[in-house]
Amino acid sequence: MRQLPQYRNRNVLVGSATADDAGIFRLDRDRALVQTTDFFTPIVDDPFAYGQIAAANALSDIFAMGGRPLTALNIMGVPTDLVSEKTIALILRGGLAKAREVGCAIIGGHTIRNPEPIYGLAVTGLVSPRKILTNARAKPGDLLILTKPLGTGIATTGIKRGLTSAKLSAAAIELMSRVNTVGAELAERGLVRAATDVTGFGLLGHLAATCRASGVSAEINAGDVPAISDEIFDLISRGCVPGGTEQNLKTARALTEWKKATQQQKLLLCDAQTSGGLLLSVGPRKLRDVLRLLVDNRTPCQALIGKIGRRQKHLIRVTNQ
Repeated sequence: MRQLPQYRNRNVLVGSATADDAGIFRLDRDRALVQTTDFFTPIVDDPFAYGQIAAANALSDIFAMGGRPLTALNIMGVPTDLVSEKTIALILRGGLAKAREVGCAIIGGHTIRNPEPIYGLAVTGLVSPRKILTNARAKPGDLLILTKPLGTGIATTGIKRGLTSAKLSAAAIELMSRVNTVGAELAERGLVRAATDVTGFGLLGHLAATCRASGVSAEINAGDVPAISDEIFDLISRGCVPGGTEQNLKTARALTEWKKATQQQKLLLCDAQTSGGLLLSVGPRKLRDVLRLLVDNRTPCQALIGKIGRRQKHLIRVTNQ
């Protein structure tokens, strides 16, 4: 993106400059479009579950910006000589189920022949220009809340290698299939200062983007960051770590001051998530209300994992208390 000329328009409220979860374009005083697209290759064998996860991942970008999705378009590539029409239909049905769950209408799409299956959505939503959540408004003193435990990248790599237990496989699929709908309500109530969802760049990667965009630094206590289960650490010890997670850790080393964190904790913090949770930057006075709302919405976790501080040499400091 750095190689491209910047398109300037006063109605573009959020563009690519801050590496946020979606773009926002103002329509008028009270309405703005929220737009995103996301797709990926299969990460589970069940085609219906794959469709659900891919759709949840794309839809969550809208909620992470404080918006509500209106319409979506399917994006699909398939090797038609290897994937049956029945399997294609199951993938699309999985996506449709998630879109219906959040009141989003899938109104079309486009399919191409491709050597490897891909599926996802291009989603359009609405948000009030006065209620937008971005990754650029975190302030020193804010507390950091995570709404889903980490480890889906490691778990799905284990699934592909036949190493993940049935219990962890089911937990990871259920977790990735959950849409972060609570983001819209948090925005509409004005409870959160900044937000992002945790996906392919891992917790530290998305937190670093927030710190850059906001001009701040952050401190994380690795011991407070939840994993899906203790089995995640067993998989790490067996070398079951995706390449994306290892690359994220390599990138994070230049941005992070490590204080006593173990190698397993470092890999968890950098694990490349699929359809991960929200990372919320919350003013201390709003913490109780935010936690109550997260509990009411049955988010998988409501973990207080760190805080925002003034800009330091390193964007992120990781402790292990």
